[in-house]
Amino acid sequence: MSTRTRQAVTNTLPALFPDCLPGFTPTGALLELPPLSEECARQVTDRVLAPDFDAWSEALARVGNCARPVRLCGHSETVDLATGEIVAGYTSASERLGVTHVRCGNRRASECLSCSRVYAGDMFHLIRAGVTGGKGVPEAVADNPLVFATLTGPSFGAVHGRRDHHNRCHQLPGTEPGPLCSHTRRRDCHLRHGEDDPLLGQPLCGGCYDYASHVVWQWWAPDLWRRFTIALRRLVSHAIGVPVTRLGEVATVQYAKVAEFQLRGLVHFHTLVRLDGPRTPDGFAPASGTLDATGLALLVRRAATTVRLTVPGVDVDDPARVLAFGRQVDARPVRTSRRTDDPDRVLDPEQVAGYLAKYATKSATDTSGTDNPHHRRIRATTRALAGRARTAAAARPSTDGAPGANPYELLGRWVHMLGFRGHFASKSRRYSVTLGVLRRARRRAQALIAQSRDSGRPLNLAALEADLLADEDTETTLVIGDWRYVGSGWATDGERVLAAAAAARAREYAQWKADQRKGSQEHVRGQGDGWTD
Repeated sequence: MSTRTRQAVTNTLPALFPDCLPGFTPTGALLELPPLSEECARQVTDRVLAPDFDAWSEALARVGNCARPVRLCGHSETVDLATGEIVAGYTSASERLGVTHVRCGNRRASECLSCSRVYAGDMFHLIRAGVTGGKGVPEAVADNPLVFATLTGPSFGAVHGRRDHHNRCHQLPGTEPGPLCSHTRRRDCHLRHGEDDPLLGQPLCGGCYDYASHVVWQWWAPDLWRRFTIALRRLVSHAIGVPVTRLGEVATVQYAKVAEFQLRGLVHFHTLVRLDGPRTPDGFAPASGTLDATGLALLVRRAATTVRLTVPGVDVDDPARVLAFGRQVDARPVRTSRRTDDPDRVLDPEQVAGYLAKYATKSATDTSGTDNPHHRRIRATTRALAGRARTAAAARPSTDGAPGANPYELLGRWVHMLGFRGHFASKSRRYSVTLGVLRRARRRAQALIAQSRDSGRPLNLAALEADLLADEDTETTLVIGDWRYVGSGWATDGERVLAAAAAARAREYAQWKADQRKGSQEHVRGQGDGWTD
């Protein structure tokens, strides 16, 4: 916890309990806390006034204000691989609180704001490296054709939404009200919904909406995406004029994909698709120039609109379905020109990377209005289909007794995700750097920063980027540890509230610094020749 945040915590106390610090006058901004129960407010006060508050705040700072850190007990030793000598050791008993706190690492902003920010930062650099280079990826990838595409789910019934050009929600031909559906509900809606309208994403008629097909499509969406990548590679090989089995000798298709939940409770995929040259051990080969970004965008649209996947029903009473993506497919070239005044620029790489990184931290519970009748019915349908699948599996056990004979057998585990079982962020092998490499580089950087702080010597991390990203093969030491899980989360709700408030303050400060840097860069560009870096 920084000195500024610690002061903000102290400043907040008089507002909660005027008699806890008599005579104290706040000198800085208050730490914003949500409405607290009397018990939780007392826990906050007890934590701040406790003798071990400094030790607790140090533990909070080490986990970056994580809302639900993992508590461990044990020890580790660092061994020199060449000599076998123990060069360093660590034990949780040396911590002032007696346990070691480590980040929960949850990518969902609804679960941990702090860890989700770290994950979003990693995803930003991962995606950006595949667009402009860096982090071990050659800058030459910026010259390869690149397309940003959005693949949506199909319609399973009319839902309320905001239309382009401020048009009405669902206006049927003619001026008279539309006819009623079989459930005596109106089939039209003449409203112009606002951004926060609770009707957004809700079906016009819940009885007409095909909830079962909605859940089945969501369950198979990862497989439909895989079929899309196969279809795209086949189309690229046809466009280049080589057999698909020899495509790797001429070109490779790389991608980064992020899933996002729409208000109607259905995922759609945002993806960056890049066309590289022939497959090489290191990857990232220059494209041959046979197919440009505009041609690649056309192939992406064709693959998305033509791919089909036939799936079985959950039981004998449920029909087989042919699944496809929705009709709304958007695929646009991403130009990496450095000119800010380029009139033909379609999308900016930094903008696309930030957009995808933001949605990588979202989940079904982050979608506004998740506790609405529509989402509750999706979850209920998911549970019902999972029960039918279990009954069908029990009635027809596999001959070898192995699980998984019914592809819907595990559907019940994904009720909280509205039936979606896929990864929210994924990439092809040679799109860019991996999350593991970025996390290892961060650990190394943090160790170097600590050494620099202790020694007082300046540190230039930018000059050490190659060493930070180096493979484990270059490591000369081995860490051997023995750890025991103690628990997860902070001891009280009051501590959790303080951690969340500190994380929010850190996020505000980071955003302020980013705005300051952006303003300075724009000022410098305004004094220059109109080029951006």
